[in-house]
Amino acid sequence: MSLVATLICNPNDPALDATVIDGARAVLPQPNQATWLHDGIAADITFASADDIQALAERLHAARGDLPIDIVVQPAATRRKKLFLADMDSTMIGQECIDELADFAGLKAHVAAITERAMHGEIEFEPALRERVALLKGLAVGVIDEVLAKRITLTPGGRKLVATMRAHGARTCLVSGGFTQFTQVIAARLGFEEHRANELLVADGKLLGTVAEPILGREAKLATLLELREADDLDAIDTLVAGDGANDLGMIQAAGLGIAYHAKPAVAVAAHGRIDFADLTALLYAQGYQRSEFVD
Repeated sequence: MSLVATLICNPNDPALDATVIDGARAVLPQPNQATWLHDGIAADITFASADDIQALAERLHAARGDLPIDIVVQPAATRRKKLFLADMDSTMIGQECIDELADFAGLKAHVAAITERAMHGEIEFEPALRERVALLKGLAVGVIDEVLAKRITLTPGGRKLVATMRAHGARTCLVSGGFTQFTQVIAARLGFEEHRANELLVADGKLLGTVAEPILGREAKLATLLELREADDLDAIDTLVAGDGANDLGMIQAAGLGIAYHAKPAVAVAAHGRIDFADLTALLYAQGYQRSEFVD
């Protein structure tokens, strides 16, 4: 099988050089010469092997040592994806929106602890969401705008990732276990065509402490992937998914390339690939895009 290993650094911390590339080639069967996607930042090494992809990735990670370099190993064919689904909280943005809302109720530490357990898969997502949302009862709706304006930061590389994939014909969807009041704004900021999330219920300008049912959780995220794939008559191999939490695992594992982005340990182990150091442009390099092809 023709495979490709992509070595990727954070663009703010270049760590790739000829020595690192040679070390990676030395542990791969029948490696070709490396192709630089961005000097010092990302490179492809194609090779032929019948070995398990996960075993090959582990071999490369061992050879990398402690260097801050991400490695994605996959079949060389059909690398450029036609459908991209991404989680929002702690993936496309740097925060968990519900935790930031809870701060205005003086309950951030309590809610964040529940969020963390849910994202690690220690508790079921749906009841954990209902519990956290109930604690927000009575908050003024205007708090949402304040959180969006003052507390939410876009993950570096996100706009480039979405714009570049759309420019090359891919469909993009932000799918979140969070809330539509956030996804509609974040999707627009990042350039996503569409978004799916839960709806916080509101009356008289205040949060009711409830969320519209059914809740969009792990199974609904997977269903969204399958729905959009079928709508565009795509195969699984044509899809790319990125997420960080346990509720992302279903869609990550069903994608052609499922990436655990700065993810919880259980998610990182189960995904096809993991990005621990680089920004979101890593997902473009993993598809074989040259830096010169990015849409800034």
